Amino acid sequence: MSHLLWFHTPAADWFEALPLGNGHLGAKVYGRVADERIALNLDDVWSGDGPRTLTVPDGPAVLADVRRLLLEEGDQLAATERTRALQGPLVESYQPLADLVIRSAGTATEYRRTLDLSTGVVGVDYTVDGTRFRRETFVSAPDQVLAWTITADQPGAISLDLSLESQHPIAVEVADGTYGVVGRAPSDLTIEYRESPDPIRYEDGRGIGFGVALRAFAGGGGVTTSAAGVAVRGADRVTMLLSAASTFEGWSVRPGRDPLVALQEAVAILDSVAVDKLRERHVEDHAALYDRASLELGRPVDLPTDERVAAVAAGGNDPDLVALAFNLGRYLLIASSRPGTQAANLQGIWNQDRRPMWASDWTNNINTQMNYWLADLTGLSECFDPFTDLLEGLASSGAETARILYDAPGWVSHHNADIWMATWPVGGGGDDPVWSMCATCGVWLTAHLMEHYRFSVDVDFLRERAYPVIAGAAEFVLAMLVDDGEDLQFIPSTAPEHHFVLPSGAKASVDLTSTYDIWLIRELFANLVEAEGVLGLSSSLAERAAAARDRLPAIRVTPDGRLHEWPTDWEPSEPQHRHQSHLYGLHPGAEIDPARTPELAAAARASLELRTAGATNGGWTAAWLVALWARLFESSRAVEVIQDYLGRLVSGNLLHRDGDIFQIDANFGLTGCIPELLLQSHTDVIRLLPALPAGWPDGSFRGLRARGGLSFDATWRNGRLAEVAVHATHVGTHRIALTPNTTLTITLTPGESRTLPL
Repeated sequence: MSHLLWFHTPAADWFEALPLGNGHLGAKVYGRVADERIALNLDDVWSGDGPRTLTVPDGPAVLADVRRLLLEEGDQLAATERTRALQGPLVESYQPLADLVIRSAGTATEYRRTLDLSTGVVGVDYTVDGTRFRRETFVSAPDQVLAWTITADQPGAISLDLSLESQHPIAVEVADGTYGVVGRAPSDLTIEYRESPDPIRYEDGRGIGFGVALRAFAGGGGVTTSAAGVAVRGADRVTMLLSAASTFEGWSVRPGRDPLVALQEAVAILDSVAVDKLRERHVEDHAALYDRASLELGRPVDLPTDERVAAVAAGGNDPDLVALAFNLGRYLLIASSRPGTQAANLQGIWNQDRRPMWASDWTNNINTQMNYWLADLTGLSECFDPFTDLLEGLASSGAETARILYDAPGWVSHHNADIWMATWPVGGGGDDPVWSMCATCGVWLTAHLMEHYRFSVDVDFLRERAYPVIAGAAEFVLAMLVDDGEDLQFIPSTAPEHHFVLPSGAKASVDLTSTYDIWLIRELFANLVEAEGVLGLSSSLAERAAAARDRLPAIRVTPDGRLHEWPTDWEPSEPQHRHQSHLYGLHPGAEIDPARTPELAAAARASLELRTAGATNGGWTAAWLVALWARLFESSRAVEVIQDYLGRLVSGNLLHRDGDIFQIDANFGLTGCIPELLLQSHTDVIRLLPALPAGWPDGSFRGLRARGGLSFDATWRNGRLAEVAVHATHVGTHRIALTPNTTLTITLTPGESRTLPL
């Protein structure tokens, strides 16, 4: 049952509703009978009215002050405060679109609600007064519509009313049997953590406009369309199609001014749909991605998903639920990130609030990256495309930010970004720099481009899309390095979101190069050199990067055996802090490995032990911990984290929930980190089952990817490999560790599949 979520009751709230999407149009289906509500989102409906101008008049002078305060005066507190002057406007917020409301009569019995991950269809089955009904909802990528159908086993039994509601002001438009609404997102909005007497503001002619159109087709009975909505009476079956469009025209320009244009676009989509082929086309498209990989653990459990979550919370062991959570993460990426759409944001594409937590933006000090850890590992390379688009937008916007703030070439991106490609430290001077200052977020983002190449071995991608972005990040970093007489320092530097405590007792966050930044910059320079080697290039930029890499500060270990987090072993403000940034070299980086760098691995383990002792994990932090423990071959510690996550940090539908906070990076991160227990390829040896948990003695995976253009299928029983097959897309020679003591070297050709001897 690791591909099916099911329940005996409708969703109690938005968090429990079941997610659907095609990367552009998102929906959360409650599954109610008499008053169904399907919450809708469109990936390019955000607050704001176009790109903002960064008006920091004296960025280079501020930067010089910060460097003087650190290098000459050793005053980290003053340096931290001085960086506030580099902050630009706060980001805009991702918005809800509208709700589809479906009203009908009757009290339901024999109720069952399902989400089939393998088809991308939500089903609701129930009985009213002896008549059996089935409803299905899906969002099609090929046809760009949401489809909702209802059938009954008795003729003429279907009567219902459909309409649209929105938190935004909307106007109804009815024409030719189509019911639609037009509206605008807020032109100005105050982010949720800031106080304002008027936080949500609409202005005629400003903001992103939108149009939503729906049309119903009935078999038998009658359909009436009016300003009140669509009324269906006495039908045998009904199909409702919904489409939506916005006036967003790109991050660098103001949006279109007439939301009627968006509605006309939505109506044109409806006009193009072949209703009789709609479901088949949707399932075929979805399965082409979803079926590439899967995970099965233990025996299938046929119980409602929410009951299984409750059982794990009570201490039960349900490996099949882990597999379901893994498969759900892949489903969610397919639903929220497709070629041509916006990249999955902090909530994917699902958001119910006009002032969502942290703006539902792209948070680039780890969260955006976590959304895409799973893409290449689990065979969803197409779903990576929007991430590349995002980076290209950030690189374009960030070139201006680098010039204005630092008088530097190349490009920069700090903590937060929005649809208008904000790349500066946000906050307008009012935010603590610990939340905004990190100037190497773009560096981390570029690492994904190199990793995407390593998995796909797509030289054209590396040449045309990855290399220019990587080179631009390297240009910026090289310009920012300062010679302190011993090392090249990147200043200003932070450990994301973590303060250190000065001897005075004051908290600061800005210092000379943090361990996090050392890892990132070392990796960036190595990636640039590797990329040029693949592409047959030999630039002065790569030569400078290679030379500078050797002059970066060394990775240091404290006297008691931990990795330094800052240049000085400052007292951390939160010993159990949620970020493990100084452990980047262990994961997602590849410089720390127990077999190759045992001293650094021991220091990473000591750091991790201290950081997690007595800590209460959040959702995305739990996912990252799984990978960190897996890279240290600590399977039991990883499973403890997974059990805690599934028992405490998810809704009954397995979507992350921490109180009233939903962050999809927890779901994506878990799916991207579980493979580290089963298949590792970040070193020169591909390891099979490197950290298999004892509680998963039997299982299988199919389609997990390894760097070098490989995919693996494996089955194990009683904790030992029973069968392994490898498939290659490119020629290559690979070392594969079948056990800790058994390594096989094989050469594969493009398209070759081979069963490995055990």
